[in-house]
Amino acid sequence: MAFDSELSAVSLPAAGIVIAVISSFINGSTFVLQKKGILRSRDRGGSYLGDAVWWSGTLAMIVGQIGNFLAYNAAPAVIVTPLGALGVLFGAVLASWILEEHLSILGKLGCVLCCCGSVVLIIHAPKAEAVTSRLELEERLSDPVFVIYALLVVLLLIVLIVWMAPAHGTSNIMVYVTICSLLGSFTVPSSKGLGLAAQDVFGEGPWSSRAVALFLGLLGTLAVSILIQFYFINKALESFSSNMFEAVYYVTFTCTVIFASALLFKEWTALTLTDSLAMLCGLTTVCVGVVLLRISQEASLTWKQKGLREKTD
Repeated sequence: MAFDSELSAVSLPAAGIVIAVISSFINGSTFVLQKKGILRSRDRGGSYLGDAVWWSGTLAMIVGQIGNFLAYNAAPAVIVTPLGALGVLFGAVLASWILEEHLSILGKLGCVLCCCGSVVLIIHAPKAEAVTSRLELEERLSDPVFVIYALLVVLLLIVLIVWMAPAHGTSNIMVYVTICSLLGSFTVPSSKGLGLAAQDVFGEGPWSSRAVALFLGLLGTLAVSILIQFYFINKALESFSSNMFEAVYYVTFTCTVIFASALLFKEWTALTLTDSLAMLCGLTTVCVGVVLLRISQEASLTWKQKGLREKTD
C-alpha cells in the first residue's frame, strides 16, 4: 500500500509535466494560426471570424487552456509555468514557416534571453506550499494582502482597457501584453482552485453552499479572464508580429504569475541569498531580452555589413 501511494504521488506530477509539454506546443501554434487567419481575411477584405485557419487557432487555444487546467491541477505551478518557454520557441519556428516572420539576430537573442531568464526566475522563485483543501484555499484567498493586490490589478486593468488600449494599443505592444499578463494573476489561481472546489461540489461528501459559491466564483473569474485575454490577443496579433508578441507575453505572464503566487502563499521570507541573487540575475536577463526584442523591429544586425566594409576598404 505504501509503495502504491508513493508511486501515485510520483506519477501525478509526471502526468502533469507531460500534459504541460503537449499544451505548450499546442499553445505555441495558436498565435501563429490566428495571425495567419487575420492576414488571410485582411487580403480578402472580410472578417477573420469567417476564416477556417483562424478558427483552427482558436480551437487550439481552447485545447491548450484545457491542458493547462489539467496540468496545473496535476503538478506544481513552478514546474508547469516554465515549460511554456517550449511554446515560445515552437511558435517562432512555426511563424518562420507559415507566416515568413524572420526574426533578426537581435530578436533571436532576445527570445532566447527571455525564455532563459524566465526559467531561472521560476526555478529560484519561492516554492508555494501545497493547498490540499477548500478551506485552506478560502483562507488564503481572503488574506488582506492578496485582496489588496487583486483590487489593484483590477483597477489597473480598467485603466489599461478603458483609456490606454484605445489610445496606444496599436502603437505599443506592452499595452495589450500587460492586459493579458495581469489577467494571469487570476487564471492560474482559479485553475488550481477549481480542482479543489470541484472535489467538494461533485464529491461524495455532504453538499456545501460555500463550496458551490467558491466553485462558481472561480469558474466565472477564469471564464472572464480567458475571454478578455482572447480578445486582446487577437487585437495584438492584428498590429504586431506573432513572434514578438508571444515572447514578450510569455515573459510578463510568467512574472505576474510568480508575483501573485508569492503574495498568495507568502513564501518570499523563505528565499535564501542564493535564490535572491539568482532571481535578480534572471530578472535582469529578462529585461535585456525584452529590450532586444523591442529594438529588433527598428534596428538590424547582420554579418554582411562587415564583409561589405572590408571589400570597400
